[in-house]
Amino acid sequence: MLTASSILGDQVGSTAPVFLAFLAVHVIAGLTAVVTGAAATLSRKGSPRHVRTGRWYYRAITVVFATATILAAMRWRQDYHLFIIGAVAFTAVTVGYQHRRRHRPGDTGHIAGMGTGYVAMLTAFYVDNGPHLPLWDRLPALAFWLLPSAIGAPIVVRAILRARHAPGVSLTRRNPAYSQPRSWRRS
Repeated sequence: MLTASSILGDQVGSTAPVFLAFLAVHVIAGLTAVVTGAAATLSRKGSPRHVRTGRWYYRAITVVFATATILAAMRWRQDYHLFIIGAVAFTAVTVGYQHRRRHRPGDTGHIAGMGTGYVAMLTAFYVDNGPHLPLWDRLPALAFWLLPSAIGAPIVVRAILRARHAPGVSLTRRNPAYSQPRSWRRS
């Protein structure tokens, strides 16, 4: 059994070197996912910057999930729920990424997948770290589970509705980088 400890004033699950090495990679990937996910969200859809940061976001979430799986396996009883949230985040982001990569019509699947993955990632962070954060430590435990979705879901829904009602129909018609395969085009 790995013992919990404190590093730089923050509680970590273990001081075992292997655990700490995976935790360091996990934290760096998590920060990268937060930054690149926000950058992709705030950049013009279909722009080279949106595509580039979106790809980095997907890569970062992949590393976050891989390291979360290893960390949860090391402390399964305490962290299995974080593995489940990580699986939800990775699955949602993969669905959103593949929706765009396979040139599916419309933006709903892409926006819903990427947005849901971002919200799930933040939920895992707050469930694990919320009790140790200033101000957040005053909230009930249920708030860590519900607040990210309560804030994120309306934002994702708004983005989907805006994309559906945007002039130019979808990203596939606004940017040649998202062109449809020839088999989908009308002749």
